[in-house]
Amino acid sequence: MADGEKPLLRVLNGERLDPPPIWIMRQAGRYLPEYRELRKRSKSFLDFCYSPSLATEAVMQPLRRFPLDAAILFSDILVVPDALGQKVWFVEGEGPRLEPLLPLSAWKLGEPEKAIQRLTPVYETVERIKENLESGVALIGFAGAPWTVATYMLQGRGGDKDEARRAIYQRPEDIDALMSVLVETTAQHLAAQVRAGADCLQLFESWAEGLPPFAFQRVVIEPTRKLVQRLRELGVTVPIIGFPRGAGAQLKAFVEQTGVTALGIDTQTPADFAFEAAPEGMALQGNLDPQTLVVGGEALERAARDVLIAFGSAPHIFNLGHGITPEATPENVEHLVQIVKGGA
Repeated sequence: MADGEKPLLRVLNGERLDPPPIWIMRQAGRYLPEYRELRKRSKSFLDFCYSPSLATEAVMQPLRRFPLDAAILFSDILVVPDALGQKVWFVEGEGPRLEPLLPLSAWKLGEPEKAIQRLTPVYETVERIKENLESGVALIGFAGAPWTVATYMLQGRGGDKDEARRAIYQRPEDIDALMSVLVETTAQHLAAQVRAGADCLQLFESWAEGLPPFAFQRVVIEPTRKLVQRLRELGVTVPIIGFPRGAGAQLKAFVEQTGVTALGIDTQTPADFAFEAAPEGMALQGNLDPQTLVVGGEALERAARDVLIAFGSAPHIFNLGHGITPEATPENVEHLVQIVKGGA
């Protein structure tokens, strides 16, 4: 099957398919018992991400269980700050930690070119995944959008973003400089994934919420627009899915100004609102509540069918409105795929 015939790519190019293609954000991960066993083979999560053999196996695990229409690279958005020389580690049960930039009077950031060299194992993983995929399955490369990655770099952790938001007011020039480094490094990182075999890309703007319009323009829209533009300058022609979680009323501006090809819709955003924000014919991705994969049963069936109906008139990629949770069960995921593909 040629790349252009893969269901996911057909939809990204504006075609509506019935049933829609389906993949699941974080589909390789802790809800699978085989992943939890695999994870034990690496001393740290970053080491796992930088191991092409382990990361490739993690990607293939859900594809062996479920007839999904896409694989997504197993990595993490924080490999970028790690490659730029910022110390990154993961605390079991708590999440990522970084040495925060905010306490420092001057921010010393690495060179994008050196960062890409550090990330070479990631591109080897992409190559290995590509070799293992069945012909109809698309391969998605990804990165965190600049603002989301910056929030971790600034604060050294996830959670509340107040400190990072205050920095937009207190240190605007430093923020702009950080964004410039992240735009170039992320563009190079994504372009390398495409050269290694990625069929399309997704930008995770996981922390788009809570920003006033001027700040949203400065740290979400402008860096994303520059990133997409830089990717095109680098010769990247594949579709780009933007996922600005929590953008709310600023979703339309994001679509109109960033240049993304398709739009990921979060759980809180109604389909009608997304239709108003996106131009006619743009592929929309989402937006099942991840909690339904924990609950299962009739609640899952009802919610999944509601999503199918709500987005049925547009080019649609069935997905969640955020990543799958560790409490989800493989049985519920299997049931969901059957529902979407018409077998239940």
